Amino acid sequence: MNAVMPTKLNRQQILGFWASWSGWMLDGMDSVIYALVLSPALKELLPLSGLAGGPADIAFAGSILFALFLMGWGLSFIWGPIADRFGRTKCLAASILIFSIFTGAAALSQNVWELGLFRFLAGIGIGGEWAMAGTYIAEAWPEDRRKAGAGYLQTGYYAGFFLAAALNFTVGARYGWRAMFLCGAVPVLVALFTLVRVKEPARWEKSHASTAGAPLRMIFSGEYLSRTIVNTLLVSIAIVGLWAGTVYEPTALLTLAKNAGLSPVSGTRLVSLGTAILSVGTILGCLLAPVLAERYGRKKTLAGYFIGMALAIALAFGWAFYLPAGLTPFLAILFFLGLAGGNFAIFSLWLPEQYTTAMRATAFAFCTSFGRFLGAAANFAIAATIAWTGSLGHVIALTAIPFVLGLAIIPFALETKGRKLP
Repeated sequence: MNAVMPTKLNRQQILGFWASWSGWMLDGMDSVIYALVLSPALKELLPLSGLAGGPADIAFAGSILFALFLMGWGLSFIWGPIADRFGRTKCLAASILIFSIFTGAAALSQNVWELGLFRFLAGIGIGGEWAMAGTYIAEAWPEDRRKAGAGYLQTGYYAGFFLAAALNFTVGARYGWRAMFLCGAVPVLVALFTLVRVKEPARWEKSHASTAGAPLRMIFSGEYLSRTIVNTLLVSIAIVGLWAGTVYEPTALLTLAKNAGLSPVSGTRLVSLGTAILSVGTILGCLLAPVLAERYGRKKTLAGYFIGMALAIALAFGWAFYLPAGLTPFLAILFFLGLAGGNFAIFSLWLPEQYTTAMRATAFAFCTSFGRFLGAAANFAIAATIAWTGSLGHVIALTAIPFVLGLAIIPFALETKGRKLP
């Protein structure tokens, strides 16, 4: 019996995918740039702001600034209703434009307050990109390929990690943190390409012409209320844990490099290596997610990824970080932390399956953005705990706990294995 060949993608579907993937890649690059330049940027800006610039001060201020970034990301839920009303590609282009402009502007920061403002505004743009790109792929790609498309799309974000690491290894090591932020302005070109060349999905065009309503109210009505709450909680857990590990991974590696007697330049390049390892693991995790979700179901697959995240975070920050020669085991565990971090690809294919076209972008944007407020609160708590205890590793290791709690929430989620996009 001959195997069934997948539906061939047309030119618009291919163009739309690469525009979405490129935007998501540059989005990932933008997010990691901050983590990579956190220490040198704050080392320069804190004294200019009249504040102390010691290691504990940098860790505390970094957590506060990242919390502000997540608050901006949380506000990006506004992109959902706009996209359901005016179209996916227009909002995709607008979100890319906003985060690229304000990332580039961060290079001009003269104090820590300006840097915080620019990161807050960039977060509003960055938070909309995932929802817009994920919704577009789900609606534009044929049914037999959209699930794999969700996995392919998610690799873009972590390819951005790799790109940021490469830039830090070359541009950052030679020209400093301001040059890194200037690199984050490049996505303007992707935004213009998206606006000019990519058309709206036919599914949205048809739905937009025949339906009207308030999508934000719809996702909290009837059967959608419980699934919106559960989805939001699950995405929030993924955000709190993964972001805590990702943001502090460079700082942890710099500390380990210093303990090993490496020079600052060698430490910077080691951070790039660690980020690259994390990226490769996560890309593989994203590619595996659709395959596993189709075989075992969305709920069981997500549970497996959550268990992997809990173990990797606890081992990396609670064990390897404190070993006398912990550099090598920490780097090795980063690969598995990245592999489990591919859990975000499950949400890219799973969330669109639970909502109709009239409310899909709103639901995606809300579920993926609201968790940023919880992430912001968690980062404030992390910052305060680090300042109080003077410990980095043990505090970050505690972010494994939300993933354990998430295992108790997953049974309440809606299983959509085998169902077509509504």
